[in-house]
Amino acid sequence: MGICFLLLNVGLCWAQYNPNTLPGRTSVVHLFEWRWADIALECERYLAPNGFGGVQISPPNENVIITDRWQPWWERYQPISYKLCTRSGNETEFRDMVTRCNDVGVHIYVDAVINHMCGANAGAGNHATCGSYFSAKTENFPAVPYSGFDFNDGKCKSQSGDIEDYHDITQVRDCRLTGLLDLALEKDYVRSKVAEYMNHLIDIGVAGFRIDAAKHMWPQDVKAILDKLKDLNTKWFSAGTKPFIYQEVIDLGGEPITGSDYFENGRVTEFKYGAKLGTVIRKWDGEKMAYLVNWGEGWGFVPSDRALVFVDNHDNQRGHGAGGASILTFWDSRLYKMAVGFMLAHPYGFTRVMSSFRWPRNFVNGEDVNDWVGPPSESDGSTKAVTINEDTTCGNDWVCEHRWRQIRNMVVFRNVVDGEPFSNWWDNDSNQVAFGRGSKGFIVFNNDDWDMNVDLQTGLPAGTYCDVISGDKEDNRCTGSQVYVSEDGLANFQISSQAEDPFMAIHVNAKL
Repeated sequence: MGICFLLLNVGLCWAQYNPNTLPGRTSVVHLFEWRWADIALECERYLAPNGFGGVQISPPNENVIITDRWQPWWERYQPISYKLCTRSGNETEFRDMVTRCNDVGVHIYVDAVINHMCGANAGAGNHATCGSYFSAKTENFPAVPYSGFDFNDGKCKSQSGDIEDYHDITQVRDCRLTGLLDLALEKDYVRSKVAEYMNHLIDIGVAGFRIDAAKHMWPQDVKAILDKLKDLNTKWFSAGTKPFIYQEVIDLGGEPITGSDYFENGRVTEFKYGAKLGTVIRKWDGEKMAYLVNWGEGWGFVPSDRALVFVDNHDNQRGHGAGGASILTFWDSRLYKMAVGFMLAHPYGFTRVMSSFRWPRNFVNGEDVNDWVGPPSESDGSTKAVTINEDTTCGNDWVCEHRWRQIRNMVVFRNVVDGEPFSNWWDNDSNQVAFGRGSKGFIVFNNDDWDMNVDLQTGLPAGTYCDVISGDKEDNRCTGSQVYVSEDGLANFQISSQAEDPFMAIHVNAKL
């Protein structure tokens, strides 16, 4: 451990914390359920020109086809094999996407479902996205191959075989998560098959992995798999580069399993981030934006260099996962843009932006009974293309939050201020707050019910700046509001409480 500590600064022990994005690209976007062909196009036409560092994709391996609820989004999280064919595309299309995205400096991060196979009630047959035969009842997956010897049934001590008590660590890690067949990851054979799958993806050119359901695996088992992984493909990455690892660990406090249990393996998903930020922006429970002055570790979050952060994800925007009703999503667009703007301006964590699809929400007794609905699809079940409207928004019920001007421009803001310190905090003891990032950027919020008119120290060089929330800098003019910074760094900010977007942001690259 002492040697590892000595090597820490050169990154030999903890390389899996590095997102492997190009210098000056500091955020990734989750293009949830997008087809590989559409992601390849988006990398070239939009993500690269606007400074996005990478894309988290939906699981690329073969999954069960579920029809008793017509192809729900969560069928992607029920593996049948590690063959690369899903409704997002086949292996040829996958390889083309990875190559084209890497060629423009936008890297691919795979959602790796390695804790389990399909549900125990998935039946038997070839109703899978590659047509592979399987039998859930006999735990037979010949396309891997796995057999009944490769699952945790004998280790699980719950009465049902499912997780019944989240305060029992062995149940959480050895029993079935909602009936999904739990792999015996302590077996070297199983570890080797998982690593073989991940190494195949590394050979193709992916930059890292989101480890799905990491909380439901023993940290040492995850480590044993990661130890078998290759370095990244040297066509796009420096020799010796390790894959970026971020692990899905839902830790809201109150359970024995914590995010810190997994630090040795890579970053963890900090679910408290979106849950707490949503509560503050909604002004619930007496929370105020003024309290965000010590945001990050001061709120009990994991260390910044161990955190993957987000306002919402594909689970909790549907009420699954963590955070409950406090989670802000595209359905609450005004507050959502403020939350994402705050996240992208603040230095804490490595940031992931969500890009969603619409579904027909239908609340019955407070529950959305349509939370299972899959991506926009044709009558044959194939996923619809992501079409782009004249105003650069998306059609076919794809939301494309990453294309919203306010979010796109804050991704650029984060790139511009990268490495600059958190500075010049101001608040009114309520819900008007502002802060800077050294001498390169400044952002102001008015989440109060009254108008704001205040002179603030920005820390920026004197000049006239384009507010990148209300508009864009085009040539030497601004399509939105302008902000004048005087020689002493002061600027006046006026934000109506009724504004469509009650926040403003300026940075040195938006100087007119």
